[in-house]
Amino acid sequence: MKVLVTGAAGFIGFHTVTKLMELNHQVVGLDNLNDYYTVDLKYDRLEYLGIDSALAEKFNHISESSIYSTNFKFVRMNIEDRDALPNLFNKQKFDVVCNLAAQAGVRYSIENPEAYVDSNIVGFLNILECCRHYNVNHLVYASSSSVYGQNRSVPFKTSDSVDHPISLYAATKKSNELMAHTYSHLFNLRTTGLRFFTVYGPWGRPDMALFLFTEAIVNGKPIKVFNNGDMQRDFTYIDDIVEGVVRIIEDRAEHEEVRKTPYKIYNIGNSKPVHLLEFIDALEDSLGIKAIKHMLPMQPGDVSRTWASVENLSKDYGYHPSTPVRKGVEKFVEWHKSYCKN
Repeated sequence: MKVLVTGAAGFIGFHTVTKLMELNHQVVGLDNLNDYYTVDLKYDRLEYLGIDSALAEKFNHISESSIYSTNFKFVRMNIEDRDALPNLFNKQKFDVVCNLAAQAGVRYSIENPEAYVDSNIVGFLNILECCRHYNVNHLVYASSSSVYGQNRSVPFKTSDSVDHPISLYAATKKSNELMAHTYSHLFNLRTTGLRFFTVYGPWGRPDMALFLFTEAIVNGKPIKVFNNGDMQRDFTYIDDIVEGVVRIIEDRAEHEEVRKTPYKIYNIGNSKPVHLLEFIDALEDSLGIKAIKHMLPMQPGDVSRTWASVENLSKDYGYHPSTPVRKGVEKFVEWHKSYCKN
């Protein structure tokens, strides 16, 4: 199978590519390598996949992996580029597209809204158009738990109303779901949206809580604990996330009718919310250092609790997350210590 993974130098994209390589698929990874967070980490992820940094810097240039040879190629490209992206689709003939490229971050969407419209709306439309015109069998794309806003009914179900986003990031992700539904209806394009819940693990994003907390604790600095710690998150380990994503890419549906349904939305999470202070406690134990906690009020656009119902994904694809938070945090700390030595 030939798969395009956008956002391939990102956290989830990098792990998805790695898993697809283990399963001997042909993969083209795409990323614009923006500087929302340090590009060094993105280049390091690509180096791990056998892509030379000097070649990866060039826009619209396809580089071959020194590890996976022709089975993995990388191209630096903006998904909103209406000339380059169709040209890539025309030449490569993808079977499946996994769109993980997006401008991420709830709080940053308040500061830089234009970046979210460019990547998450214009870019996603370009992906849809390319899938439509170049005979892609299946588009799998990233949505977000943020679409649930301040939903008070738990666990969050895909049948719940998501008509009241409280951040622009959430609004763009809800827009993606509506756009995908339209293309599925009008053009019979098969689309599957995945509402990711808080993902963590090795090679994680440095703007996410676990990375920020770890960096602060090891450097003897205070950590910012919002809402005075009265928060719950459905922390989900990266390996569990990728297992679900790849099951859908490979179309390992439990029932034939799932494959015949042109439009699906799933939650993908751990389905076991953890209190923020418990999460911090697990990190303190793994590091062997106590955190200095700076208690702060809730941030604009943030929510106090997330909790995924993954019943539908379990029923349709046999998805069963299995990594306890303490084990996942330990694995992150092991990676962080090793990475920071290099």
